[in-house]
Amino acid sequence: MANESLFLKNLWYMAGLSSSLKAGALRREMLLGEPVLLGRTPDGKAFAMRDICPHRATPLSAGKFRDGDVECPYHGWRFRPDGVCSVIPSLLQDQNVDVNRIRVRSYPLREQDGLIWVYFAASPDQDTAPVGEPPKVGVPNATPRWIESQTFACGIDHAVVGLMDPSHAPYVHGRWWWRVKAKVKEKRYAPLPTGFVMTRHAPSKPAYKLFGGDVSTEITFELPSVRFENISGTLFGRHIDVVGFTACTPVDADTTQVTQVFYWPGWLSFVKPLFMVLGPIFLGDDRKMVELQKQGLQFNPNLMLIQDADVPALWYHRLKKAWAESVEDGKPFENPVQERTLRWVS
Repeated sequence: MANESLFLKNLWYMAGLSSSLKAGALRREMLLGEPVLLGRTPDGKAFAMRDICPHRATPLSAGKFRDGDVECPYHGWRFRPDGVCSVIPSLLQDQNVDVNRIRVRSYPLREQDGLIWVYFAASPDQDTAPVGEPPKVGVPNATPRWIESQTFACGIDHAVVGLMDPSHAPYVHGRWWWRVKAKVKEKRYAPLPTGFVMTRHAPSKPAYKLFGGDVSTEITFELPSVRFENISGTLFGRHIDVVGFTACTPVDADTTQVTQVFYWPGWLSFVKPLFMVLGPIFLGDDRKMVELQKQGLQFNPNLMLIQDADVPALWYHRLKKAWAESVEDGKPFENPVQERTLRWVS
């Protein structure tokens, strides 16, 4: 299957953390099966371009900055952060070559909430404007307080479906010190512009008591692979808003980078040690399960999705299909999700 059919286009993908890209740095990332150079100019501006020099295909990320441009390590060709060639050192003055007509594909990039977002257009046209903007964390002055990122040895679909699965917790995450007693769940879902939301409700897991009394939460999913959990509560007489963010970023057809970031008020920092201990364990549980699942998937079995626990997975596949068709046909996207109450045991 070609990469074009695997990965949705005309969407923003979370490509990394702002803190991981220092001024003057060049870094190669594989995103959606494509080599991408993430860079930050010496004066602090982040950018993204295709990590292939158009001259002899050398990775530009192996080069360096010179006068604010990226210099290829092979022949010294230089490219501005917008991908336009600025210098070809081997040219003589009487050799009539318009270097500015030579371009490396650049990708729209945004930095917000401590995250780097890169836009992948369906067309490689340099002048293609992004459709919309990346999602924002719904708290003022959002600052990442806890971060965990792990590489899942699976395609984007299995990573997304595995993380949104509402019925796996007693089996995947249960331990003698973390008992998860299965019970009947009933949640209301509604459509969003490019996804769906588990509407605000009182959570049943004891862990939510960490955020005080009167706790409520809503969980959203939007294409291509972004999940937000917006938690509200009252602690020490103060209202708090905590946001859990999860992004599944496809590296290639068989690899997905899963990143979780939590945002909370600075004075709530005493909860961080618990996240540092439990967060990597629980995300690692999900990673190990997709690795186990891979043993069966290599035989290309027919997979079975059932009502109601697997309905979010069904919605994800329908959303993905509808978006791909809208991009291909140039027609407005129509969300296939309808408001509905789902019931399951977990």
